[in-house]
Amino acid sequence: MTDFRRTANDVCNWGRWGDDDELGTLNFITAEKVQQAASLVKHGKVFPLGVDFGSSGPQGAFQYRQNPTHVMTIDGGDAEALREFGPKWLKNPTAVQLSGYSESGPMRFNDDMIIMPLQAATQWDALSHVYYEDKLYNGFPATSVTSLGAFHCGIDKVDVKGITSRGVLLDIVRLRGVETFCELGDPITPGELDEAARKQGVTVQRGDIVLVRTGWWARFLETGDGAEPGAGLDWTCASWLHDHEVAAVAADNLMVENPVSAVDDAILPMHMLCLRDMGMMLGEYWDLSALAADCAADGVYEFQLIAPPLRITGAVGSPVNPIAIK
Repeated sequence: MTDFRRTANDVCNWGRWGDDDELGTLNFITAEKVQQAASLVKHGKVFPLGVDFGSSGPQGAFQYRQNPTHVMTIDGGDAEALREFGPKWLKNPTAVQLSGYSESGPMRFNDDMIIMPLQAATQWDALSHVYYEDKLYNGFPATSVTSLGAFHCGIDKVDVKGITSRGVLLDIVRLRGVETFCELGDPITPGELDEAARKQGVTVQRGDIVLVRTGWWARFLETGDGAEPGAGLDWTCASWLHDHEVAAVAADNLMVENPVSAVDDAILPMHMLCLRDMGMMLGEYWDLSALAADCAADGVYEFQLIAPPLRITGAVGSPVNPIAIK
């Protein structure tokens, strides 16, 4: 843990933007940065980076996190039945109310709801998602995350940022020349991030959101196996992200970082360094395949990225449907 402790001290941003800061590295996204990102739109090409939220999603391997359940609360089959039986069903005020809608004119409607973990598919980790030694980012107490939600560093605190910035894709699948995805056993190193940027002719700048393509999502679409691990960022990439003053990082795999920890007695060390020490949000399960194909075709690996989370009060993560525009 000695190297980890040293790195944690090196990347720590506590107090950098004030003792009350809950935005972390999103502070790097300035008005000028947003303007720069908008200037990158040349052709109006839009690339949705979110995946489907449904029963065939990637969850299930983790017992505490399941795929979304979609439930219809009102559908077309209810309309005529409620018209006939609703007015007499006095013990069910909902049926009475709905039957009244049917009687008042030709309008009918459908309603539905979804039950799911907030991190079921394409999502952002809020800074309150991971902590250690009883502290969140910027030294806020871990006890401030209660059964009612996160008082500090919740996903709702970042709504002032959008989130939109210059996006940069680093395509490790293409760099390594693998067919589909980067297999487990060969973590992605800081040197590879530099090499990918150099070969792609792109420079990572302050305030960028870096997207890393590992090919894991493409592999999942082939196999349907959400538990199959693949290579992710080595924990030392946290220093690389810190040195480049990146605003956030996202990947097409299930945890951004390599699933096998190279730090003794520590699970997900990069999560600890990014979320808790650096104040950097992580994006997981992003679909980067179509974007990567277009970037390879035109040689342009920078774009406007728009990825605002839902403003869920006190949540430690949020679903998102990110959009890249070129």
